[in-house]
Amino acid sequence: MKKYTIIFFLSLFLFNNLFAQFKEWGTKLGLRYNQILPINEFNPINNLKLSNYQFSWLAQGFLAFELTKATELQITAGYGFYRGADFTNRIYRTDIIPIDLRLRISPFDMKGWNPYFYFGGGGMNFTVKDFPRSISPKSINESGWTGYFPAGIGSEFAISDYVLLDFSFGGAYTLSDDLNYFKEDEIHDFMLSASFGITFTGESGSSDRDKDGLTKNQEETLGTNPKNPDSDADGLKDGEEVNKSQTNPLQPDTDLDGLSDYDEIIKTHTNPILADTDGDGLTDFEELNKYKTDPLILDTDNDGLTDGEEIIKYYTDPLKADMDMDGLTDKEELLIYLTEPKKADSDSDQLNDAEEVIKYTTNPLKADTDDDGINDYDEIFKYKTNPLDADTDAGTVDDKTEVERGTDPLNAEDDVVKVGVPIVLEGIYFETGKADITAESEFTLRKALLTLQSYPEIVVEISGHTDITGMYKKNLELSQKRADAVRDWLIRNGIDPLRIIAKGYGPDRPIASNDTPEGRQKNRRIEFTRIK
Repeated sequence: MKKYTIIFFLSLFLFNNLFAQFKEWGTKLGLRYNQILPINEFNPINNLKLSNYQFSWLAQGFLAFELTKATELQITAGYGFYRGADFTNRIYRTDIIPIDLRLRISPFDMKGWNPYFYFGGGGMNFTVKDFPRSISPKSINESGWTGYFPAGIGSEFAISDYVLLDFSFGGAYTLSDDLNYFKEDEIHDFMLSASFGITFTGESGSSDRDKDGLTKNQEETLGTNPKNPDSDADGLKDGEEVNKSQTNPLQPDTDLDGLSDYDEIIKTHTNPILADTDGDGLTDFEELNKYKTDPLILDTDNDGLTDGEEIIKYYTDPLKADMDMDGLTDKEELLIYLTEPKKADSDSDQLNDAEEVIKYTTNPLKADTDDDGINDYDEIFKYKTNPLDADTDAGTVDDKTEVERGTDPLNAEDDVVKVGVPIVLEGIYFETGKADITAESEFTLRKALLTLQSYPEIVVEISGHTDITGMYKKNLELSQKRADAVRDWLIRNGIDPLRIIAKGYGPDRPIASNDTPEGRQKNRRIEFTRIK
């Protein structure tokens, strides 16, 4: 028997339901059975004898009201037998009907069991049914009412949400000495008891069974689960969602942005009731998981364009302020200079947009800003001309024309071929001592040809010159032959023979000293002179 008792009590501790209502239950109803040990003159407290114990019991029902989380008031009524043996071992029996109010105090908030102590007071009706043989030395009443004062300790054990088992030990003192129908002193009859009961709990509207911060009434109104602190399983208690974050405790993702309310509040610190916390046109989920932008900053790369504009409207990179790395922000390219933010050189002139805008002040949308036929890059790096001025030297001939005909676009003096002013055709070479033009002279000859083609009204003299080395007559003849060779080349390439006169001057018109190799080299030359 002892073994089964131990197992029973262990089961109560190990398998009790943690959700049982020990607090905030509102009202309780219960039944309790008490095994009674009468204490009176026949069985005094100082000389208890169990050998002549007679079966005594008290069955009670009660209704309890919760006063505070630690206290309750019980209204208790019962019926039972107060029985024992007198001095002659004659059995006496008194029927008892106690009615009392008792205050029960539960000082501890524990899981699964609820220890308490109680005390109270009331009245008890008694009626002696079987009289003892021992004669009372004092007058005695066989029935009536008397004061009744119970007290004791006990504990409740949960077996389900609303059902408790109750065990207690205590006693009840009465103001009567008539219960055993024997009176010889002023000691009143009382009883000790061990009780077992079952209790059915209600639940207060202000209870918070799942400890989520919401009362039962609030959870019923909201539709949340009063037994589950996190109804939507998003990691936040229902009370936190309702009272703190204003999120929906029935929806794990209140703003439907793809992030749970918990993740938004605890991890990403975004607004769980706004799908787009920073108002940039992208949901928080898209920013975090798809585009890697900052959902708390409207413009992640601080380029002046919102993340939404960059992704949806302009297709630029919201993580890079200057997507094409040309030195201009995406906003500057799109809204100020109207250049292509994904192409460093919008006009494909070999200058990036920032160089054109900031350094050279050229038009990044036009490869040839000044419309002279030469792109900006070639003007700046190849010809050193001004890409903002079609005629850099202001000599009335545009840069491209000068480049193509071989004149200097940086020198206004050569823009128009002047009458009587010789121009040395640098770069025309002959075989030594001969009038045979070498192949490397082609470039210079082409420039002279272009000049004659550009100015069809002019007549020119092609003059040949030598140094003083050798015989004068031979030098004179050689210079003439070389001038004729150049004239013939120009005629073969389409120039009217009447526009070209060839003249050999030999060593008669030096332009440098013949005493040095350098001077003599300069004197060996072909000149181009407009004569009308």
